[in-house]
Amino acid sequence: AGGISFVNTTTTYSTSSDYRLKENVDYDWDATTRLKQLKPARFNWIADDTNTAVDGFLAHEVADVVPEAVTGTKDAMMDEEYEVTPAVLDDEGVETTAAVMGTRSVPDMQGIDQSKLVPLLTATIQELIARIEILESGV
Repeated sequence: AGGISFVNTTTTYSTSSDYRLKENVDYDWDATTRLKQLKPARFNWIADDTNTAVDGFLAHEVADVVPEAVTGTKDAMMDEEYEVTPAVLDDEGVETTAAVMGTRSVPDMQGIDQSKLVPLLTATIQELIARIEILESGV
């Protein structure tokens, strides 16, 4: 599963990667074609009042190319309990009327672990280096 470790000012987030945990290891796949399917974008976060543009991805678009990098489902919703009216307390702080609770449906947002894109990026760079070396050698 992995772990989190820290020493002094360095924090490491580790995902299990030992070869003994894996099978069907394949080094021969077309990374460049897969990478070209990703759509990096510039956008502003709705909750960020600065309107500062950032670079990133939309999770549902990445899910089609690198599904292991994305958590959640596009347009998913979840039920959330909320307080419709608060409990009423007397002068001693004893509850005289219970809070009225309700349930509402709210977005269940997707997430992305961009570190899961690193193997695809690395393989694409290696493929491009091999192409450049062939071109430079005149073969």
